[in-house]
Amino acid sequence: MEKYEATREQWPQLMALAQAGDQAAYTQLLKALVPVIRSLVRKQVDDDMLVEDVIQDVLLTVHRVRHTYDPASPFLPWLMAIAHARSVDALRRRGRHRQREQDGNEVPEYANEDRYLAASVEQHQSREELAMLLNQLPARQRQVIEHVHLHEMTLSETATHNNLTVAAVKSLLHRALSNLRRLGAHHGRS
Repeated sequence: MEKYEATREQWPQLMALAQAGDQAAYTQLLKALVPVIRSLVRKQVDDDMLVEDVIQDVLLTVHRVRHTYDPASPFLPWLMAIAHARSVDALRRRGRHRQREQDGNEVPEYANEDRYLAASVEQHQSREELAMLLNQLPARQRQVIEHVHLHEMTLSETATHNNLTVAAVKSLLHRALSNLRRLGAHHGRS
C-alpha cells in the first residue's frame, strides 16, 4: 500500500532506490509521474488518444533508460527531455501516416520509389555523419557512447565490458557527449 504521494523533491531519491532494485519505490515514482507526463505531453500533442500512447511510450523509455539518470541531478529536466522526444516522435509518425493516407493510389509508382530512395539516401547520410563524428572521438569515449546509446547497455554492463568503474563510464560518457555536441556544431557550419 502506498503511504503517501511522492513529491517532486522525492523523485531523485525514489529513482535512486529504483536503480538499486527497490520495486516499491519505482512503482511509487511511476504513479507520481503519470499526471506530470500527461501535462507535459498535452503541451505538444492535442489528440487525446495519441497523448495516452505517448504517455505509455514515455513510461517505457523511462524504464529502459533509468540507468542513465544521475540522482545528484534534477529529475524534472531529465523527464521533460524524454517526454519531449517521445512527443515529437509520435507527431512525426502521425504526420507520416497522414501523408501516406493522403497520397493514396494517386501517386505514380515511380514517385513512391523516388521518395523511398530519397529517404534511404538521407538515412544513409545521417549514419555516415554519425559514424564520422564518432570516429573523431578518442577510442574510449567512442566505445562508451556506442555501448550505452547504440547498443543500449547499462552503465554497469559498459563498465564491466570496458574494465572500468561506473564513475569512469559516466565521466567518459559526459566528455563524449560534450565533444559530440561541439563536433556537431562545427560540422553544421561547414
